Amino acid sequence: MEYKKLTLSEKLNIIRAGVLGANDGIIGGAGVILGITGATTNNTVVFVAGIAEMLAVAFSMASGEFVSVSSQKDTEKAVVAKAETLLATQPTIVHDEIAIYYEQRGADPKLATRVADDLMTNDALKHYVQIKYGIVVGKYLSPGHALVSSFIASISGGIWPLLSVILLPDNLKVIGTILATLWALFLTGWLSAWAGRAPIIPAILRNIFTGVLTMAFTYWLGTLFK
Repeated sequence: MEYKKLTLSEKLNIIRAGVLGANDGIIGGAGVILGITGATTNNTVVFVAGIAEMLAVAFSMASGEFVSVSSQKDTEKAVVAKAETLLATQPTIVHDEIAIYYEQRGADPKLATRVADDLMTNDALKHYVQIKYGIVVGKYLSPGHALVSSFIASISGGIWPLLSVILLPDNLKVIGTILATLWALFLTGWLSAWAGRAPIIPAILRNIFTGVLTMAFTYWLGTLFK
């Protein structure tokens, strides 16, 4: 069986889906569990609610990623098919667009024309689609990768608040769940910034802020039903 090396965009797609899945699993799980804990200390009720929420979020995130990436893949394939038709029926237009592309980036017009000539005789479709749309022919994002990554990450994220509230003694349930959730949010915030080559501190702070807001609101809401 031949091993297929993933491209950078494919790796980033997996990481992105995983980070989003984990984040939703953590925040959604902590919100529901703390909301239930605010209303009751019955471990069975909390456990059932936590398991149901964790699985619901995981399936929801996974299916959402699958549908979203599938739509993107279909769109990319449609663009490639359209470019292929244009290349077969009006190759001059394709040639001119390639030449203009290099001219706009500082190449001498004659040199740009020669480059376009060369590219038109060597896998013109591949070069044209990549130049015009940024799409690599045959290298489309995988809906399956996004689905699996999102599902596993969501479960992995949602298990933190669930285990905390189930395993810790009653007097430590709330604070323990909050600390475990904040730690998990710190990790996903750091990972999302790393994956997107973005500033790390703002990403972590945004993650923690939204998590704290969710936990505070849902716990307060749960106490109203005590």
